[in-house]
Amino acid sequence: MLTIDFGPDGIVLIAGRLDAAQSPAAQAFLDQVQGTVTLDCSRLEYISSAGLGVLLKTQKRLLAAGGKLRLTGVNRHLQDIFRYSGFDKIF
Repeated sequence: MLTIDFGPDGIVLIAGRLDAAQSPAAQAFLDQVQGTVTLDCSRLEYISSAGLGVLLKTQKRLLAAGGKLRLTGVNRHLQDIFRYSGFDKIF
């Protein structure tokens, strides 16, 4: 299960598992954000390649419009996934 919503100060809070089944809902939510967006991943338990695709698509769209996607609260397990996939260079 995945939850994604706005928290305090416009920060986007994401929790649960961002996998292929949850990616469409996450993408639909993130397609609505603009500017520089902070995504709090402190309660994100898992991310699949489909989930990484959602973040990459969002980052590309925001960068093209002069914004960016910033990730905070990334746990050790997710840091490893980002490092192995090369996404640590993107975010």
